[in-house]
Amino acid sequence: MYDTIVVGAGPAGGTAAYHLAKKGSSVLVLEKESLPRYKPCGGGVSPAIAQWFDFDFSPAISLKADFFRFTWNLGDPVEAKIGTKEPIWMVQRNIFDHFLVQQAQKQGAELRDNTEVTGIEFQGDHWQVNTANGPVTGRYLIAADGAKGPMAKWLGFKERKRCLAGALEAEVPADVTDTTIYFEFGLVKNGYMWNFPKADGYSLGVGTFIGGQPQDFKKILDEYAKSFNLDIKTSKQYGYPLTLWDGTQKLHTQNAVLAGEAACVVDPMTAEGIRPSIFSGLLAAEFVSRAIAGDINALEGYSEAINEQWGSEMAWAKKLAQAFYRFPGVGYKVGVKHPSSIPVMGKVLCGELRYAEVANRALKRLIPGVGS
Repeated sequence: MYDTIVVGAGPAGGTAAYHLAKKGSSVLVLEKESLPRYKPCGGGVSPAIAQWFDFDFSPAISLKADFFRFTWNLGDPVEAKIGTKEPIWMVQRNIFDHFLVQQAQKQGAELRDNTEVTGIEFQGDHWQVNTANGPVTGRYLIAADGAKGPMAKWLGFKERKRCLAGALEAEVPADVTDTTIYFEFGLVKNGYMWNFPKADGYSLGVGTFIGGQPQDFKKILDEYAKSFNLDIKTSKQYGYPLTLWDGTQKLHTQNAVLAGEAACVVDPMTAEGIRPSIFSGLLAAEFVSRAIAGDINALEGYSEAINEQWGSEMAWAKKLAQAFYRFPGVGYKVGVKHPSSIPVMGKVLCGELRYAEVANRALKRLIPGVGS
């Protein structure tokens, strides 16, 4: 009988396992893939996550990006140094996720990878988790099995508010010499395209964030890649859903909580998912630890904490996203091209500024432009 079973070895699961094990709890991490495993992801990480850990992330960082370049229909560029205390970290998820789980293992957490969960049953005061390799039991469950995982449904979260967006990504091997993050806003409707550098190649992607008409992502991504003299046809392409934060929600149930993308914590403005997933894993560990110690209202406190500390920020992000992505041409002209925008965006992405501190000013610029 474990104190806690964590399903999923992504950033949320690894973080929760690390902090619970560090507090002396017995923790089992179940992961259906064999680690390290590939995960399609731009791989941009805010260096602000370092404040939540007491170890050095250097071994898991592919490179640090210190420059932005924005374009509209591949032209009208805006370039600037990011200008934050620490550049944005670029990571490869197979390395980053595994590194985080290894830190949890050093604290005493147990990992069983290549172990798919096939079902769950609550048995009075604990969970039985059935796997392809036999059942295991734990007093508490943290469901961190991602946007497509079954745990949320099995736990009864059928009526959650889920704003699904789509993304297509290609990893293109290359000799990378620059440390620039590229964003393109004109080629795709209701979203943006990106090119993120890694030590051994580029991660190119396209995503939409407020729905709309279907688009030929492959064709658009191919055109974007050619602008960098890259050929995505030589690389694998991965489509995946993004579960954007869409308002206050309940994230706890009997002896269990949702964390990471299973909890829909992706930023609706930027599609940033790693930092919010880590934050949810941090809070999940804190409140499950309180429950283990006997606080009968602890898990309810987890839902409240996520909604207050993360959801209030994302309410501003959602307002910005709706204003910007519905009228991206205006948004680019009065938002991206405004002299203060690049440093502000850099600070938001690096965790040095909150949306609540900048959204009002940004919306005032965007909405008058929309009305003209």
